Amino acid sequence: MAIIAPAERWRNRALRAVLGVVMTTAAHRVGSFGVFAVPAPPTAAAQVGPPDTLQFPSGNLRLRGLLWKPRGNGPFPAVLFHHGSGRSYEREMAALGPVYASHGYVFFVPFRRGQGLSSDRGPYIGTMIDDERRLHGDSAWAQMIVDQLSGPHFDDVVAARVFLAGRPFVDRRRIAVAGNSFGGIMTMITVERDTGFRAALDFAGAAQTWKEAPQVRALMLHAATNARVPVFFGQAENDYDLTPSRALGAAMTAAKKPNTVRIFPAFGSTTAEGHSFGYFGGAIWAPDVFAFLAEHLR
Repeated sequence: MAIIAPAERWRNRALRAVLGVVMTTAAHRVGSFGVFAVPAPPTAAAQVGPPDTLQFPSGNLRLRGLLWKPRGNGPFPAVLFHHGSGRSYEREMAALGPVYASHGYVFFVPFRRGQGLSSDRGPYIGTMIDDERRLHGDSAWAQMIVDQLSGPHFDDVVAARVFLAGRPFVDRRRIAVAGNSFGGIMTMITVERDTGFRAALDFAGAAQTWKEAPQVRALMLHAATNARVPVFFGQAENDYDLTPSRALGAAMTAAKKPNTVRIFPAFGSTTAEGHSFGYFGGAIWAPDVFAFLAEHLR
């Protein structure tokens, strides 16, 4: 294992991002009595410090990830988080990692091949699927999403889980998987195919692809029906499409699989901001999410 010393810029970005979360949620959360401020500790990043940048093997690749750790020796429960389909998630993870770590969870985000800190470890999935759509149409585009996420990108997830479970400060019996957008799709694939997790959090999985990609819908519904662990589905009301959380929760309920579906108030002022709720809305979703994790990671 190679460890790259964390840069000081991460500490500054984490502090700015967490403060930004507090300001955004205070401005936009709406309850029965109108707009109200959401109390959230603005010092979460300072409490846990900057992340470590780690390398881990996935087949013949050496991928990179970011890991936040609570203070102390552990062993701690852990969350392995799947990022979405974008090129980089520096700002999102600087906001998200300290939220989990300040609640006592090791938080690890592995960057899959071609993205983020692993951008030089393979082609970028966004370019691949866009090219496929342009050349061969919508059906080929949707099928490539399925093939990539359930194929080489899933291999990266399994490798990351094995790596995380091997850290001496991680309680390997209490690891959850989570993700946002494409990461939510990845989460659902994981809960069906990987037995190394105890719970899952799907934020906005397929909210941008559900209507246009029948192969993705079929994949996720099959995964929900055969899920091996409880799943928490969370979205902001102003996300692109709320159908995925409701449909997947219903599929799990019909299969007698434990799940929670939570549609939160609108976050921010645009659909894109609503779609990023899983990254930046920690001051709002934290009570529900950490209650869910505490119940299922006991």
